[in-house]
Order: sequence, then C-alpha cells, then structure tokens
Amino acid sequence: MSEGPPRSQPSGEKKRRTSLWEEWDTPQEHWLLVGSHRDGRERSLLLEVAARIIFPTVLVLSLYLLFAGHNRSGGGFSGGLVAGQAFVVRYLAGGPMEVRAAVGLRPPVIIGAGLSLAVLTGLAPIFWGEAPLTSAYVSMTLPVLGDVHVVSSLFLDMGVYLLIVGVVCDLLRTLGAGIEEQSPRPRRRPSG
Repeated sequence: MSEGPPRSQPSGEKKRRTSLWEEWDTPQEHWLLVGSHRDGRERSLLLEVAARIIFPTVLVLSLYLLFAGHNRSGGGFSGGLVAGQAFVVRYLAGGPMEVRAAVGLRPPVIIGAGLSLAVLTGLAPIFWGEAPLTSAYVSMTLPVLGDVHVVSSLFLDMGVYLLIVGVVCDLLRTLGAGIEEQSPRPRRRPSG
C-alpha cells in the first residue's frame, strides 16, 4: 500500500530538524576542548572533568550542612567552608576563569549580602522587644516535604554561609591572580 506522496517541508525546516537531531548532545560550553589552556599553560583534562563532576555534589553537601546545622553538626560556617573548597577545586582545575564562570556575582557583592543578612537577622529581634540574636521557631506542613520546622537563626547561618563563600572566592580572585602573575609562563610546544 502506498501512503501517497511524501509531505513537502520547506528545506530550511527540514535542515533545522536534522541539525537539531544530530547536534542535541554536543556541549554548549567549550570546557571539554583538548589542548593548551587559554592562558598558555598545559591543561589536565582529567582534573577539569573531575572538578566539573565533583563541584555540584560538594555544593549539595554544603547546603545539607547549612540546613542540618541546628540539630546536628554543621551550620553556616561549616557549609561555607565546604562550598569554598568546591570553588578551590574549580580554581585548581581551570584557573580564575573557572571561578568566574561558576559564580555569577562579584565576590564583594556576595560578602556584602552575607554580612547584611547576618547582621539584620541578629538585630531583627530588637524590633519586637527581644534581646539581639533571639531565635523564633515556626512549624508548617508542606505538601511534598511534610512537617518543616524553621528557626530564625537559619537566616543568620545563611548570611555566614554567603560571607564565607564570598571571602574564599575573593581570596582566589586576588591572591590567585598575584600567584599567576609571578609564575613563569610555560613555553608552547611547537606544532608539527
């Protein structure tokens, strides 16, 4: 049985569909390119790929430490240090450009936001006639999560977390840039 003549599609539409089908899994970022690094030094592809895989996992662990810090070991400082280590791994793998790619904001903005959140959370109880750093406790039931208990000091921990992450990123940006300027540039291998 014949299905009839094939439906005609505009050539641009057919080419676009074919192109999308063939290129759907190609990386949009150029972080897997092989060769020398942008600044002329040799790259370790294994380290770069491992850093890209480990980075989100370590950030999730740092968030767990942040949120579990009221009942178990952890908190804003511990979570911030673990997140800072994730950024150090990214820096070791790809240099300052990797840290800039991972953090959308400049480090002083992150430091200021964290410090402001921590100070405002610590001073907020004064407006309700309480002593500074007094905690409030709220319980609620959410559809997917069930019973959730939130302590106001969580916001203080979030401020400390942002402050530590901002300081680590700023140290990588400033001190790391000085170290890279002082180190001699390796010579490029002649091609051919």
